[in-house]
Amino acid sequence: MTDPIELGASALTTVSIVLAARNSVHTWWTGIIGCLLFAVTFFQVALYADVTLQGFFLVTSVMGWWHWVHGQSGHSGLSGQNGGERPISRTTRGEWTVAVLMAVAVTGGYGLLLSRLTDAYAPFLDSAVLALSVVAQIFLLRRRLENWPVWVVVNTLSVPLYASRGLWLTAGLYAAYWINAWFGWWKWHRLYRAQSGSVPASQGPASEVPSS
Repeated sequence: MTDPIELGASALTTVSIVLAARNSVHTWWTGIIGCLLFAVTFFQVALYADVTLQGFFLVTSVMGWWHWVHGQSGHSGLSGQNGGERPISRTTRGEWTVAVLMAVAVTGGYGLLLSRLTDAYAPFLDSAVLALSVVAQIFLLRRRLENWPVWVVVNTLSVPLYASRGLWLTAGLYAAYWINAWFGWWKWHRLYRAQSGSVPASQGPASEVPSS
């Protein structure tokens, strides 16, 4: 029987990720609750890097919630107007360089630490999921279009990892998240083109306002 904590975590995180792909600000509070429940679930199966990851998600979700509501101008976007909404942007070459170096360092360093000091399962693979998820979450926080292809990689690694620990519901959901990440990539690319004025106004601008 599926653990009720894993079930609740999976349900709330699913809602959060779908809302992120739909460009909705409500992705953040649903994600906060989901990551707290997942922290408990991953601790129970010795995926300690994933427990650490949930703490990171908690902090960045609070930050992301604030950024999405207030945008760069510091004015609230809760009224439904997108004037204060942080726009979707592209990742620079410098940001990619820092992200790749950070991911490699965290995967190797934290994986080695877990392998020597704990009974962690698959410490290097688990650490790779941690490192790449941090990159993707930072990109999402900054509303970079390229957060979605990084999530595709994260979900590709996560499915076999969670399945190998008997977390079949979580593995199945991450397979669905893999599909959702492709959809999010397409959706955000369309929104990016719309806000840049490269598609007809009737096709894009109305979709830029966060869903309620």
